[in-house]
Formats: sequence, structure tokens, C-alpha cells
Amino acid sequence: MRPTIGMRHKNHKNGKPQPGRLRIVAGKWRSRLLPVANVEGLRPTSERIRETLFNWLAPAIVGSTCLDLFAGSGALGLEALSRGAASVLFVERSKTATIALDEYLVTLSDDHGAVRQADALSFLRGAAPAQYDLVFLDPPFASDMVADLCRLLAKGGWLKPGAHIYLEQDKKQSLPELPDGWQALKEKTTGNVRYSLIRVL
Repeated sequence: MRPTIGMRHKNHKNGKPQPGRLRIVAGKWRSRLLPVANVEGLRPTSERIRETLFNWLAPAIVGSTCLDLFAGSGALGLEALSRGAASVLFVERSKTATIALDEYLVTLSDDHGAVRQADALSFLRGAAPAQYDLVFLDPPFASDMVADLCRLLAKGGWLKPGAHIYLEQDKKQSLPELPDGWQALKEKTTGNVRYSLIRVL
């Protein structure tokens, strides 16, 4: 059975944890609730961080083409679509999470999002299906792949001139050495998260 938007998943019989819910902050789906897939380690970007990020992106989000790597719950890509992005490609390794992402798009009656089940590094090593205005990079905090991801984005023809890259890291991690022509525009720490907005000049 497809999950119903806004309904709490009940699982009292087996005692397993209740999956959480994701709330879209603003735009055409403002305050819509989505049941988060029960995937170990899934860590949706908080509402507070999303609100700050999309305030940063306000002049650039409408009509933009977006790539949401490590999409997970889809919090970033869905927020972008809600606020007027032209398209979002969600890339996520977990089959359970990709099924949930497809269901969200169906339930929201959205045909501007597409979902690809793939490992992000492997995906970026392939041919770019398009060039993007905005890329969301939110890898697992324990990983050590941010520099490689940035290098692949820069060299693989993934980015339009003037593109923005959003990077989310553990607050203990420093910003990696950026490719030539990339400039860090904004950086902030909230809780244990350091997040940055970068632009391709």
C-alpha cells in the first residue's frame, strides 16, 4: 500500500521505531507532510537549515535545473520543486528510499522530478545527462568523498556557468580544497552541521 501523505505510520505490534515525517517549508507545497522512509542512517536536512539555504538561493531557484545527490528523503530537491525549480533529478543508492521518492512525486502530482537509483560517485563518473544550475551535496558525514565529488562535478560537464553547489558536512569537517573557478559564498553552522553555498564563476 502506498503511504498516504500526512498520515502517521503506525507500527505498534512489532515495537519498531516510527518513521518520521518531513515537512516542506515553503512554496506551492508549503506545510505538506511526507512520511520518511524507514532507512537506517536517513537524515533529512532540518527545516531550519532548509529555510536558510533557500533564502540564500531565492534569486536563483525559480526555473533552475537541480541535481540532488544522496537524495535520501528528498528534503532538498522537494523543497526546490515546491519553490519553483524547473526540474530535479534525485540520485539515491537505497532502493527503499528511491521507491518512497517516486511515491512522493506521484502523490504530489509532480512531473518535474525524476528518480535514479545509483551510487553518487559511480553516477558522476558516467556521462552527464544534462548540465545543472544547482547541485545538492549531502553525503554521509562519516564518508571522505567530498573532494572527489567536487572534482567529478567540475570535470564531468555537470555544471552550467554560474552554477551553485550546496554542501552539507559535520561541523568538525573543514571545507575541502575547491576546484579552480569555485568560490565559497556562504557558510553557517547549525547544531552539528556545517553547510556552505558555493558558486562556479
